[in-house]
Amino acid sequence: MAAPRKDNVKELILNAAEELLKHKVLSDISLAEIAGRAGISKGTLYYHYKNKNELLFDIMDKYLEEQYEDLIAWTEDESKDTSLHRLIKYVLERDVSTASMRLHLFYDAMMGDEQIREKLLRRYGEFADIISKKIGERTDSIPSDFLAWLLLLLSDGLYIHQTLENPCLNVSDFIRQSERFLSK
Repeated sequence: MAAPRKDNVKELILNAAEELLKHKVLSDISLAEIAGRAGISKGTLYYHYKNKNELLFDIMDKYLEEQYEDLIAWTEDESKDTSLHRLIKYVLERDVSTASMRLHLFYDAMMGDEQIREKLLRRYGEFADIISKKIGERTDSIPSDFLAWLLLLLSDGLYIHQTLENPCLNVSDFIRQSERFLSK
């Protein structure tokens, strides 16, 4: 008798790969390891993904799409205070808390994977555009495109220092201070 069919195979594969990426870089993870973690055969995995890059693209798209949709939902929620200083706090907190996947993407892009580099840069551009637009809706006293890129660069740097456990920098305090400074 055949095993029961799993309707969410791609989701199982993505979740398994994401779990493994919490502890390893993609180059150290085999497709067999991902299949085993997902509870599927290697053949089933190869049916959905021919190589690790295809898998990484789907993880990247899922991850970045979730961030994009969360930002839109948060800024359009009329029940929340989405003023400029709260928007800045939201972007920094959200980006710092979800940066681990970006580090994998940065690594592969910096190691010469041109497809990942191009996709990552395109998504950063999209995020900068939407953040700039949302900042522009809240103020005209700061160039919104400059501040959008500043936030994106700052969140990546904060995550790196948080990961390094920099004793000279408390990331949460830094974000709170940034919010207070910009609320004046």
